[in-house]
Amino acid sequence: WLHDVDTGLLREPPLRLFIMGANVWRDEHEWPLARTRWQQWYLHSGGHANTVIGDGTLTIAAPADEAADGFVYDPEYPVPTRGGNNCCSPEVVPWGAHDQRCVEMRADVLCYTSPPLAADLEVTGPIRLVLYAATDGPDTDWTAKLVDVWPSGYAMNLCDGILRARYREGCAQVRLLEPGRVYQFAIEVGVTGNVFRRGHRLRLEVSSSNFPRFDRNLNTGGHPTRDRAVRQAHQTVQHCRAWPSHLLLPTIPPA
Repeated sequence: WLHDVDTGLLREPPLRLFIMGANVWRDEHEWPLARTRWQQWYLHSGGHANTVIGDGTLTIAAPADEAADGFVYDPEYPVPTRGGNNCCSPEVVPWGAHDQRCVEMRADVLCYTSPPLAADLEVTGPIRLVLYAATDGPDTDWTAKLVDVWPSGYAMNLCDGILRARYREGCAQVRLLEPGRVYQFAIEVGVTGNVFRRGHRLRLEVSSSNFPRFDRNLNTGGHPTRDRAVRQAHQTVQHCRAWPSHLLLPTIPPA
């Protein structure tokens, strides 16, 4: 890779990408793509985004004053991994694209879904979730998953990520949480290259576990592998004027 100091882009001619949805290979010359238009997609709800049949929505309109969403994360009953960018035991952790609807029926999974798209939308590049959230303990995890929802209801996972709250300022330093305080968490959700077809919907899943793809957080603030204590965490996700939680999506204009 070559680093372009003027644009900040990484360049390597050519970079070969497979774009899902369009099902084509395409040559590019930088990452992220130079023509990327970054869009903010905001989380909304009436305070009941739990499960796919809740009232969570995802739009480009900034939130007004809205009720927060909440759920209980129990490390002894974590959200199970359903596909994704996994290695190396498919009999333990399934690989690739899988229907997420069984996971999305859990009360500890918040689902934010866009209206059906009026036109194709390409999202290619790194995905980030800016989440404003609080917990009632000294530490917890936050997970995010981007999903392509087909008109049939099939919910195909594209990419996912996790952030351990104590490392929100970097892995070199531990910063435990003040219970009940709202923090900003920047969650790297991974990368994708996907065309959301007209009539499809974007969906964001937010939770606190994705096991066994990621180890569980015991919510105690203790040593992650030696601590024997386990506690439930009561989680609050904000999306309002003061705390506008949103996805940052790298959209690519039509050629």
